[in-house]
Amino acid sequence: MKNKFLRWLDGDVDLMEHVLDTAEVPDHTRDEIKTREEEEEKLLIERYRELGQKSFYTVYHVVAIISCVLLIGVLLFTVARLPEYGHENPRTVEVVSRYVEKGLEETGAINIVSGMILDYRAFDTLGESHVLFTALICVMILLRIDKKNMRTDYEDYYTIKQDAYFDTSQDTIMRKVGMVLMPCIFLFGIYVLLNGQNSPGGGFSGGAIMGAALILFTASFGFEKVDEFFTLKLSVVITFVSLAFYSFAKGYVFFTGANGLENGIPKGIPGAILSGGLILPLDIAVGLVVACTMFGFYSLFKRGSIGGA
Repeated sequence: MKNKFLRWLDGDVDLMEHVLDTAEVPDHTRDEIKTREEEEEKLLIERYRELGQKSFYTVYHVVAIISCVLLIGVLLFTVARLPEYGHENPRTVEVVSRYVEKGLEETGAINIVSGMILDYRAFDTLGESHVLFTALICVMILLRIDKKNMRTDYEDYYTIKQDAYFDTSQDTIMRKVGMVLMPCIFLFGIYVLLNGQNSPGGGFSGGAIMGAALILFTASFGFEKVDEFFTLKLSVVITFVSLAFYSFAKGYVFFTGANGLENGIPKGIPGAILSGGLILPLDIAVGLVVACTMFGFYSLFKRGSIGGA
């Protein structure tokens, strides 16, 4: 051993020779090693995933807490600046006086309510219309049934095709009553919609009446008749065009007004149907959105779709 050590010092022998040489490994041993390596890799991936999820939830909770604290702070600051109990807010009085005294002159609408919600506060109404559209989209995502999301042919299509509920369209009395009432209700909805700038009514109430007329028509004559003229594609196009027109029209008016420019839209003669500037077209747009949303809710809950393709 001493001689071997001295020879190693002189560089004549390598003590690590044949130590690192890999011997022949049997196939079953290789499989075991490979399986062990795969299991270790999976465990490592799961560990990293758990660490990533833990980090995400930590950041999520921190951001949520900070957001809640900021929101509470803003609300408390707003409440602290409100007038004391029993005292009126002078700003509110000024706004109400402006609506009542200058409403007809500035909006051209006899109905002060329509002038307020479709002129002074038109962005609020735009937001409400988008809320309805968003609600319809959410209900459609949850309840719509077609070939893209069906689970089995029997579970979806057969169950829908069969009449598990009472079909009112087969009732003679229902059909006769619907034949008489539906045109009257629809005509009344159009009247309320078109006279919103002159009398109580407007887009929301007129659209609700027209939506009720569509629902009555469906209950009286069935979805097959409705699908002949009111399809899903038509409903989407009507809603999109109405919201787009509302957005661009009021965006244009607010842009010109904020920069002291004339928008060039005539207000018409107060009391006439074509009066109120953009109030009548905006009422029509809102009414169409409301009618499509009402019928869409009914159709989705009833059969899982709005209309034919």
